Formats: sequence, structure tokens, C-alpha cells
Amino acid sequence: MSLSTPTLQTARLRLRAVTSVDADALFALHSNAYVLRYWDSPPWSDRARAAHFIAASEQMATEGSGVRLAMDRLSDGTFVGWCSLTRWNPEYRSASLGYCLGEAAWGNGYATEGARALLHWAFGTLDLNRVQAEADTRNAASARVLEKLGFLREGTLREDCIVNGEVSDSWVYGLLRRDWQPSYEPA
Repeated sequence: MSLSTPTLQTARLRLRAVTSVDADALFALHSNAYVLRYWDSPPWSDRARAAHFIAASEQMATEGSGVRLAMDRLSDGTFVGWCSLTRWNPEYRSASLGYCLGEAAWGNGYATEGARALLHWAFGTLDLNRVQAEADTRNAASARVLEKLGFLREGTLREDCIVNGEVSDSWVYGLLRRDWQPSYEPA
């Protein structure tokens, strides 16, 4: 089943399909070791990874397993990052939320704003009952984003990631449909 990748707009952001136009911005984002210090894989060193990421985004939508959206600032069209809904399971009515923003975009509420718009679309269009997310236990900023969105911390995955020899734990968060407070109206 194919998923129609939405274009969404908030007060400050436009969320759209990831395309080849984003290759340089994606490489800059994912090759930044500081941005990816809590990520579950090492920073990119090969520009070809951006093309693979874009192709994987298109394939995910075609297969019906999720959507990945680039987030552009409305005021100037600048790419600030991306957010995604992956592992969509229509039978279980569940999916996983993810996002990654460039350092220049941090602290502006863009992650919360973009993810809220995507969740609004997902709960309405996909009739989800549950959305799950994970955050490295050292990533307090990501934990705050999830909590602002209404996610509850449900547990800890101990030593679930080893990146460049560094072992880390992740928190598992869940958001149920009955607890969802959209507070977002499409622009």
C-alpha cells in the first residue's frame, strides 16, 4: 500500500517530501558529529549517503511503511531538518516518530512544531492508536520535545546502541490517541 506523502504547513514551517534538492543540506546535517552525537549511527563521511537517504525516503512512501518530510522555514525557505513517521503498521495502528534538525535551528521550537503537524496528519489520516519514539538518555532536549507533544516515557532500552565503540541507553516514549492533544490547525 502506497502512502501519499503530505505537504503540511504550520505558522513557521513547510513540511514536504524529501527530494534530491535536499542532498547538500542532508549531508551537512548528517555529517555534523556534534548534531549526531546522540544518534544511533556515526556521522556520514560519504556524500552518496544523502542520495541513499532520499531514495529510502521515496521507497518508504511507495511501500507504505512511512513518510519522511523535509522541514523548511517559511520566512526564507531554509531547510532546518526533517521529521518522519516510520514503521507504520495499519493492522496495529501504530508508527514511530523521528526527527533531526540542524544546530542553527535548535532552541526555536521547530522540532515540536514540525512533529506536532506530522502527528496531527498521522492521527487523522492513518487512524493511528499509538506512536512510539526513542531518545538517547543523554539527549535532554529531545526528551523535552517528546514530552511537550504529550509522549510519556515508558521505559529504558539498556545499552541498545553502540556507535564508534560508545555504548548508550535509549528511553522509549509512547503517545496514545486518547492522550493526543493536537493544538495545531493546518495553515
